[in-house]
Amino acid sequence: MGTPHLSNVLFVCNSNSSRSIIAEAILGRIGDGRFRAYSAGSNPKAEINPHTFALLDRLGYSADGLHPKSWHDFTGAEAPEFDLIFTLCDEAAGEACPAFSGTPITAHWGIPDPEQMDGTPSEIAVAFDETHAELLHMIELLVALPVQSIDRLSLHTHLQEIGAAARA
Repeated sequence: MGTPHLSNVLFVCNSNSSRSIIAEAILGRIGDGRFRAYSAGSNPKAEINPHTFALLDRLGYSADGLHPKSWHDFTGAEAPEFDLIFTLCDEAAGEACPAFSGTPITAHWGIPDPEQMDGTPSEIAVAFDETHAELLHMIELLVALPVQSIDRLSLHTHLQEIGAAARA
């Protein structure tokens, strides 16, 4: 029996310092050996948001290798070929994406940016917890899909439905 194909998944946000980093960590943990997670930003910040690190640490996620990256880091001959690309913020969804290797299926899973939350430290922590919970639910639905055996159009429809349900 051959080795199962790993689906390369890219989560894109403008700054690549919170939502996309959290999504990368979640899929890295629950991807069941079927997915390889990456994240990038159209305009990445210099560092991951400290609230993101606190969330990942508190929930027991590994932060090894996580750092903001430009989506241009995932273009060219040495870049992985992506199967799935998700935009997590409206800004990135509205921008012209670079040419990624492969023929990825794309979907928009826009969710609120916890970095935009003003308030007490506990209110900000709640915003990050809510972002994590929403991403976890969406990624659990992704992992439950028979990605390798479903046709591209059906898969695209399912992925769009996951994002639309989150925004409803």
